[in-house]
Amino acid sequence: MFIKSGNGASSRVRQDTFTAALRGLFAVFLLLVATAAPERAEAQNYRFNSVSIEGNQRIEGATILTYAGIARGETVSAGELNDAYQRILGTGLFEDVEIEPRGGTLVIRVVEFPTINRIAFEGNTRLKDEDLEGFIESQPRQVFSPTRAERDVAIINEAYEQNGRVSARVTPKVIRRSDNRVDLIFEIFEGRAIEVQRIGFVGNRAFSDRRLRRVVDSKQAGLFRALIASDTFVEDRLEFDKQVLQDFYLSRGYVDFRVTGTNAELARERDGYFVTFNVQEGQQFRFGEITTVSEISEVDADAYQRVLKIRPGVVYSPTLVENSIARMERLGIKQGVDFLRVEPRITRNDRDLTLDVEFLLTRGPRVFVERIDIEGNTTTLDRVIRRQFDVVEGDPFNPRQVREAAERIRALRYFETADVNAREGSRPDQVVVDVDVEETTTGSLTFGGSYSSDAGFGLTLGFSERNFLGRGQRVTANIAASAETANYNLVFAEPAFLGRDVEFSLQTSLIETDGNNSFYDTVIGGFRPQLTFPVAENSRLSLYYSLTYSEMDDYPSVANGGNSVLLRAESNQGGLYGSAIGYRFTYDTRRTGLNPNAGVLVDVGAEYGGLGGDLEYLKTTARLIGQTRVLNEEVTLRATLEGGTIDFLDDRNTRAVDRFTSQVMRGFASNGMGPVQNGEHLGGNFFAVAKFDAEFPLGLPEEYGVSGGAFYDVGAIWNLDNTFGGVQSSSFRARHVIGLSLFWESPFGPLRMNFSEALQKEPGDIERQFDITVRTDF
Repeated sequence: MFIKSGNGASSRVRQDTFTAALRGLFAVFLLLVATAAPERAEAQNYRFNSVSIEGNQRIEGATILTYAGIARGETVSAGELNDAYQRILGTGLFEDVEIEPRGGTLVIRVVEFPTINRIAFEGNTRLKDEDLEGFIESQPRQVFSPTRAERDVAIINEAYEQNGRVSARVTPKVIRRSDNRVDLIFEIFEGRAIEVQRIGFVGNRAFSDRRLRRVVDSKQAGLFRALIASDTFVEDRLEFDKQVLQDFYLSRGYVDFRVTGTNAELARERDGYFVTFNVQEGQQFRFGEITTVSEISEVDADAYQRVLKIRPGVVYSPTLVENSIARMERLGIKQGVDFLRVEPRITRNDRDLTLDVEFLLTRGPRVFVERIDIEGNTTTLDRVIRRQFDVVEGDPFNPRQVREAAERIRALRYFETADVNAREGSRPDQVVVDVDVEETTTGSLTFGGSYSSDAGFGLTLGFSERNFLGRGQRVTANIAASAETANYNLVFAEPAFLGRDVEFSLQTSLIETDGNNSFYDTVIGGFRPQLTFPVAENSRLSLYYSLTYSEMDDYPSVANGGNSVLLRAESNQGGLYGSAIGYRFTYDTRRTGLNPNAGVLVDVGAEYGGLGGDLEYLKTTARLIGQTRVLNEEVTLRATLEGGTIDFLDDRNTRAVDRFTSQVMRGFASNGMGPVQNGEHLGGNFFAVAKFDAEFPLGLPEEYGVSGGAFYDVGAIWNLDNTFGGVQSSSFRARHVIGLSLFWESPFGPLRMNFSEALQKEPGDIERQFDITVRTDF
């Protein structure tokens, strides 16, 4: 800046003097900088003749020096000293580190992290200490690491989230002890479970939200939320729900179905989730033309075509295709065709919404099963797992058979997880099948209560083990007692008798009644060995021997109310032994049929008594059930036909304990219909009943677990060998009953209430207009 004055010459002199002074000062500054710079550069370099390490107790000094990476006599810079500091601190072994140069000596001062004396959990009730100990990384007698403790906090929080407790908080605390030890305490606030308040679906037209909610594993919060655990939100469960939705729609012909997204939104109050599945259903397809083509010269395609059960017009299902492939492969094994492969080729016809399926018979690669390796089974014997495979070492390898074996292993319910994979063996044409399982508990001890309109309140005590001694055997023992009835039952079952697909079971039972809708007491004991084996894809046959003891006694005199001459005579016979052989045949397509919404059950049996003992008789029973779902699977329709006969072949009259006396149709009490003498029911040699049921939603919120039903029953119990003293209703006279039902999936078990009205009944019948049954285990 130049400032003018009145004397211009003097101003220029002052300016020159000021400029010269500034130049001098600048020169002095540059000289100082040039002099000081070499001194600073020289101060950043160090050479140490010795290293002193202080504060270490467990870690050797040589180990710390190795972490530092500084050798004696080596010239290092300040930056390298900082790197050494970072390396020592980064080991995670030290709480604090200091590095201080002292002339020719480098001093490294450390404070070691303490060791963990013990680990404790406080405030947890939902997850046990032993479970949490298995999750965390920190362990007693290890060096305490804050980083590891923070990871443990995250792991514990995740465990609680998996149990539906998103609001859980975990705080780690360290308590100092002597000898550089600490107690690590995890203080846990579990919070309340975050429930699924609502499950909704967007894009579904064929099936209602109500029907789809019954498919997914996630459930809405129930009426008794504190007693139900399935309504808590678990994020991982949503992936499983997407898969079961996919399977549900595919099995009903919706081949284009997909879940386009899921949304789980936390409520504003943070007390519940709203879960929404966005779905795209597409069109339903049916089977079109079904053909079979063979590329193997010695294989007749027509023979394989004849074993197919699917027909054009049936709703398409991948399961039906898989079952058809299995039938063809079994036929190939029977005919000695090795390495047969059945490849389904599907042609889509969008115009008529059909799928043509061509089964191509080819010869697959010559690959054999080298061995089956099983790991993880600590209790279950290897042979229990191996018998789930249809192949053994040396057999041709079939991927489909391996997948089916994996499903059978999981269906045993012996294992928490079961992974079955195939890998290349010692040669390219060899395959090793690896089975990796994780076992779970298979036994249970139950204490429960029951209630029925016949027996009243009762208590039950039961023990069950479905993998006895790791042999895959089942053992159950139950005791049920009420005011008038005691029932003892013991069952042992070997599902693979002599290593074959034959189940051997042994059952013993004892039933004692004191009155129970009659004037006499009964004692009925049984011993029954049985063999059960498959005879077809959906059929099984049981052959058994039965040894029984039956007794009816304590029938009162006429003075005490015993008015039946027949019952008094039967009671006076005392105990009688029965020795019989019998069979029971069942055919069930309710789960494995062509239609996933419909199926039938046929159950037929006969028993001949006369192999010794006191009784010679022939007893037959039959039952036929057909059911289907209609109105987009919202309503279930069911029809049941039942009947039975018993005929004594040795001119001996039947007794009440031999005849059909139990409740065969709704609307009447147990032993409350059929032949009657002087007001007392006798039971009958024949019975027949037809039952028609409908089950449907009531429009109530699903979380209540309440649905309704209606029924119509028609049937009778009739016929006696002896009618001495006068008997009413001994001939066939059909009773007719209509009624309504209320079903409730309560926290105490499934509960059913029937409200009935007899449209047609006979004299002496005991009508029951209300009936309730509930049972639960604690």
